This record gives sequence, C-alpha cells and structure tokens, in this order.
Amino acid sequence: MYTRTEKKQFILYLLVTYGVTALMGLVMWYGYGKGVYLGNFASTQMLYPAAGVALAFLLTAKKEEKRPKAFYWTIVVFTLLNIGFALWPVFHSTTEKENLFFMAAGQYLLIAGTIVYWIVLLLSGKEKREAGGLRWHNTRSSWFCILLFAGLYFLRFFLSAVLSGEMEGLLNIVSSPMTWIALAMLPVNFFLVMIAFLGEEYGWRYYMQPFLQKRFGIRGGVILLGVLWGLWHAPINFFYYTTPQQGLISMVLQQSTCIFLGIFFAYAYMKTENIWVPVILHYLNNNLIPIMTGVQSASVLEHQQVSWSQVPAAFFFNFIFYGLFLFLGPFKKEKEEKQEESQNTY
Repeated sequence: MYTRTEKKQFILYLLVTYGVTALMGLVMWYGYGKGVYLGNFASTQMLYPAAGVALAFLLTAKKEEKRPKAFYWTIVVFTLLNIGFALWPVFHSTTEKENLFFMAAGQYLLIAGTIVYWIVLLLSGKEKREAGGLRWHNTRSSWFCILLFAGLYFLRFFLSAVLSGEMEGLLNIVSSPMTWIALAMLPVNFFLVMIAFLGEEYGWRYYMQPFLQKRFGIRGGVILLGVLWGLWHAPINFFYYTTPQQGLISMVLQQSTCIFLGIFFAYAYMKTENIWVPVILHYLNNNLIPIMTGVQSASVLEHQQVSWSQVPAAFFFNFIFYGLFLFLGPFKKEKEEKQEESQNTY
C-alpha cells in the first residue's frame, strides 16, 4: 500500500512531530515547576508538523522533484530558532520582567518569521508552490467554507450563551467597539502570524490526512487523525492550557475539539483542495476565542479552569456543529466508491 520511500517519510515525520513534542514536553514540565513563561513552547509546537513534512521530503526527495526546497529549509531553520528561544528562559534564571520580555519577543519573532516565509514562498515560483501543495485553488468553494465556518462559530457562541444564561455578557462584548476593531484586524493579523497555523495544517491536513486515508478510508483516516491531533496537544494541555491537576480533563476536551473540528477542516480541505482554507479556519478558531470572550488577549487560553461537567456539552456541541459534516460532501465519495466496487464484483 505504501512505498518504501513513503514509509521512510512517515517515520521522519513522526520523529519530528511527536518525538520533538515529547522531548519539549518534558522541558515544559521542568519549566512549569520553575514558574517560567511557557507560551513560546505552545507557539513553537505549532511549527513541528510542517517541519516534520519539510525534513521528510528534504531527506528523501529525488533530485528531479520540483518541491519548494528553499521554503522547506526556511521552515526547518525557523523551527530550530524558535526551539532555542523557547528553551533559553528555562535553563537560565529569569525574573518576572524577563518573562514579560520573552512573552513579547516571542510574538515579534513569530511576525518576523512569517514575513520571511511569505518572501521565500513567493520567490519559490508557481510550479514549486503547486508541487508542494501551497497554491491557492478554487476561490468560490474556498470562501464558502471560510464563511460557513465563521457562521457556525458565531452561532455556537450564541447558543452556548443562551443555554448558560450568559447572554448579557455576550451582548456587552458584541456592543464593545474593541470587539469590532479586533474583528476588523483579523485579516491583517493573519498575514503577520500565518506561520504557526500553516505549521500545523501543512502537517495534519496536507500530509497526514491523505496518508491515513489511504490505509483507513476517507472517514476512518480523518477520525484517527483527530485522535492523534488531540493527543499531540498533551504537553500544552498539562502545562499551558490548564495545570497538571486538570490536564487529563483538558486532554478529553481537546479530543472533542480535534476530532470534530478535524472533520470540518478535512471537509473543507477535500472540497477545495486548498491548504490555505484549513490554515485560515485554524487561525479563525484560535483568534476568535480572545475576541468573543472579551479578553482581547491570548492569555485567555492560559491556566483555564476546566471540569468533567464540561465534557458532555463539548462533545454534543462539537458533534452537532462540525461532526455531522462527516456525512456530507467529499465524505460521500467513500460510500459511492464502495458501491461501485460492489457492482463491479457481479
């Protein structure tokens, strides 16, 4: 089913995506005990999947392949730079003031890296971007998926507020000028922080999804990817999103998010054949949270208080809003192909 080269590429991908994550997770555990700022570990971890793909192709690609190798090397080098930057405060004494410096500097590093990414990607040329799955395709269906996701996202927030009796709080957020300014800035900010979201989606949707679907089917591959994507978040769940005491609850909630959100991302990617669509969706998902909670800062993601009582509602809402796409559009192809195979056997 898989060629020898494909198996080698997958092993390299796993070593980077999960191996480096596990090692850095141990460092996060150590840094958590020291009270070090760990936000840069979270943003750096988002780069590992794309770095895994880049290394896998760089180390196994044939000379005649037209892949964007310069862009791949840029991914690898910038990932290593971010790893070093995240590690520095853990192994050096840092004050509260220095923690604030690393928090701000991490954002500037992300912006600088994104600008370099755009330049190298554009200089790679259309042919190499096409070979690397990095060109924009199917504009109409792409915008349909983006707007559909945004609509579902806001509807989910609204229904959640109604059912939890927090409509007054939501109305206050919606009526605030800061909310509308932040929403207006979303398109601009995307071009400044794209690197992190491409970092994940190039690994998950572009590479790992079709790899798993080849073995486990269109639906099975996507569901398995959702589970693996959720498990990959473990260090962030235990030491950034929540605390070690609530890490297990956070991981279960993460499974709900990754499995069902992964279904919608897969739906959008298969429908559009455009990797930039799940990249944009991932960006919106992460950046709308601070806006719709009224915090206007990524700090809302840190040290959350979670409980087991949140789990049933999370699974229910995520299934209703995103999971049902498993039975629509591109996912129907699997059933049609099976019917054709069945007919051909008679």
